[in-house]
Amino acid sequence: MLNNNLIKGGAGPRLAFMETADPQTLAETLVALANTEGGTILIGLSEKGKHGEAKVKPEDVQQAMKAADDLYNPPVVVDKWEELEVSAADLETDDDDDDPDDDKSSSNGQVKARTADTSDDDESDEDDEASSKDSTKADSKKEDDKKSDSTKASENEKFTVYAIRVPRSIELHALDDGRVLIRSGARNRPLGGQEILRLASAKSTGAFESEIVPGATRDDFSRKMIDEYLEKRAERTKRPYNGKVDDLLQEIGAITSDGQPTVTGVLLFCEYPQQWLPQSSVVFAKFVGTTPRGESGLAGYTRREELTGPLPRLIEASWNLIWSEMAVSAVVKGLEREEKTEYPQFAVREAIVNAICHRDYRLRGRRIELRMYSDRLEVISPGGLPGFITIENIKDEHFSRNPRLVNGLFQWGYIEELGLGIDRMIEVMEQAGHRPPTFDARPYSFAVTLLNEREKPKPPEWVRNTNHRQARALQYIREQGSITNREYRSLCEGVSAETLRLDLVDMVEKGILIKVGSKKGTHYILK
Repeated sequence: MLNNNLIKGGAGPRLAFMETADPQTLAETLVALANTEGGTILIGLSEKGKHGEAKVKPEDVQQAMKAADDLYNPPVVVDKWEELEVSAADLETDDDDDDPDDDKSSSNGQVKARTADTSDDDESDEDDEASSKDSTKADSKKEDDKKSDSTKASENEKFTVYAIRVPRSIELHALDDGRVLIRSGARNRPLGGQEILRLASAKSTGAFESEIVPGATRDDFSRKMIDEYLEKRAERTKRPYNGKVDDLLQEIGAITSDGQPTVTGVLLFCEYPQQWLPQSSVVFAKFVGTTPRGESGLAGYTRREELTGPLPRLIEASWNLIWSEMAVSAVVKGLEREEKTEYPQFAVREAIVNAICHRDYRLRGRRIELRMYSDRLEVISPGGLPGFITIENIKDEHFSRNPRLVNGLFQWGYIEELGLGIDRMIEVMEQAGHRPPTFDARPYSFAVTLLNEREKPKPPEWVRNTNHRQARALQYIREQGSITNREYRSLCEGVSAETLRLDLVDMVEKGILIKVGSKKGTHYILK
């Protein structure tokens, strides 16, 4: 059953809405989804995900499917379409607020009453006006109650939409006019000549993640890894899986119909997949300077480790290793010190997850490399950019080389929102004061570089014009509200009382502090 939250999220890379069963639009959307990541088409909903005004019948969908089949080649194989019952309440979103231009005075029953102007008696006019207002309020309340009942009824009213599930295709599909479409965001986009060639090349090699792994058996799967996946999947989907485990493993592409492990299954569920796929390990190296070689020409790394295990463990181990080597510095904000890591955590994790998800596991003898230099972090994965993805469109388009692995790690919780990681990586780097990440795409490798270069914020005036003792006093005042001479001496033991007195006088003269009271009642507060 389709998740209502998915509908509320609106149309996107894997969900399309069609108000009517139009064969041409249906053909274009079938082709776009099949060429990209697959997805679902809902017929009977407007572009905004609302119940369409046109009433769509099952025979309309059947006829549209038949007509659409003649508008593209090769045929798009789809699962049988199904009818779904939904209500208006299922489709409500946070954006469904009242129109800001609506007349609020009329909506809450505060309607100005009209009174007769033919009477010469002012007192009678006032009585009539009051009576009219009371009557209007009562009528308005009744009308509001009717509207409320009507709204509740309409929200609970069921109507039918038609869901067509489109699997990702291993073939390249084109419309009868020659256009090759992909799904880009919430629209269908035609590809250019070079993009078509790249997508055709990607599809011609087949899906390595679905291939059987010679020598591996179902017994090689770790029960611990399977249980962990089921637990994480239940958290993600909000419902536990109660069927047979092997049925689910087959559904997600981890085993074949006769129970043989695939590359996907081995990488996700075997404790040591490197026994069959040695290229799936990760190599980490920490270098002293900015180049792989030291001054003497020898290897310039101070630490080198090879990481093994199933993909979820590789992600965690890679992150923990980089985290342990990241420098931490203190940045002053206001009167507070805030610790900053060398690189934003999200950007590092996203670079690691992307490499492990999207590398080309077909390339033997090539492993993911994590290179940590003094001025940058490089994450290099084997295999160029997949399909029609280029450096220019990497932020806006989405195409997975390994969709089953991506889905597995998504269910595991390592991918927050499909297709949005690069955008957020760039955003958090810039928010942290770094330059945006750089991307280098080559025929057989792809590298993400996080630069450890950021503009150092100027310290506030009080930091530049105070010594370390005065800084401690200011921090104390921020926490306690004020400071006395005695309290300052307790903070700075071993320093003469005269020196500390002059510190306080200096900060008063600089306009940082205000002296309050006199003699034993003297204390200092921030200006």
